[in-house]
Amino acid sequence: MESLATDRTVREQFAAETTYLNTASLGVLPRDAADAVRTAIAEYSVGRPYVREGFEAVQEARELFARLVGVDASRVAAGASVAVYAGLLATALPAGAEVLVADDDFSSLVNPFAVRGDLKLRSVPLPELADAVRPGTALVAVSAVQSADGRIADLAAIRDAARAHGARTFVDASQAAGWLPLRADDFDYLATVGYKWLLAPRGAAFLVTPDDRSDVTPVFAGWVAGEVPYDSCYGPVTQLARSARRFDESPSLLAYSAARHTLALIERLGPQRIGAHNAALADRFRAGLARLGHEPVAAPGSAIVAVPGLGHAAERLAAADVLVSSRNGFLRAAFHLYNTDADVDRALDVLGG
Repeated sequence: MESLATDRTVREQFAAETTYLNTASLGVLPRDAADAVRTAIAEYSVGRPYVREGFEAVQEARELFARLVGVDASRVAAGASVAVYAGLLATALPAGAEVLVADDDFSSLVNPFAVRGDLKLRSVPLPELADAVRPGTALVAVSAVQSADGRIADLAAIRDAARAHGARTFVDASQAAGWLPLRADDFDYLATVGYKWLLAPRGAAFLVTPDDRSDVTPVFAGWVAGEVPYDSCYGPVTQLARSARRFDESPSLLAYSAARHTLALIERLGPQRIGAHNAALADRFRAGLARLGHEPVAAPGSAIVAVPGLGHAAERLAAADVLVSSRNGFLRAAFHLYNTDADVDRALDVLGG
């Protein structure tokens, strides 16, 4: 199979004019997706609202994402934010329930449980998460890949420990979906935004639920969550969707008009192939950093590279049109399917002076 670095069909989809190493913040929009948004806006601007086509795009994106994580589309809700879905699960827990999280995990995952006030939020270092599950733990919530430094959670160990103690699992795949192969069936709930490694605009997100959703009340359900949405516009919704669509938020149609194209690209290339490409570039960057005397965070196999104490260099890199980010004082670079060895070497050249 042709390398992503030389795959013309991939190269032609992207038009970045910078050395873009910041997918952990925001992915680059492919040309097909950008064209789809322009078409939708053109329809809006002449009085032909992009509604029917927009909802078709939502459903197509739902089905594409379902296939990526190996579940039926009936188990996937479409929304806009992981924080909203974390809040949904937080409302389902009884007062006093223990929620176990990793230290310094992303706030959108953690904070909805913290603001309840009557839950027991317990935080431990990421490597200790599986061993910290205990009788009485109700939910383990963790990011598959840590936003700040790229460490990959031992999801198999966390899953097994949670099941052994009767706890549920909630995985935030926002820094993983698109390059790290995931099986949603390994967890009770899995959520992700679409605007990072799935390359969609902000406004698209997904939640995978179990077949039995009876313990979660769709507290923000509106008309789109009805079994027949256009029969559910006024008064209480008399029949919620029988599928996970009961947890849909009213969708950002423009975002989903693009997401149907970005997810199709990810599906065609495959997370395994993309992940191998990304990890090879990240390893090249780590090796180059070591030659320059820097010590990245140990994150084997991750597409994200973080260097403690080097966050200040992000501005110098940006001045040279090399875009990375600074998180918690770390310099954070993230490599995706549109990056090449030349991008890695350009960043190293700038850092090396």
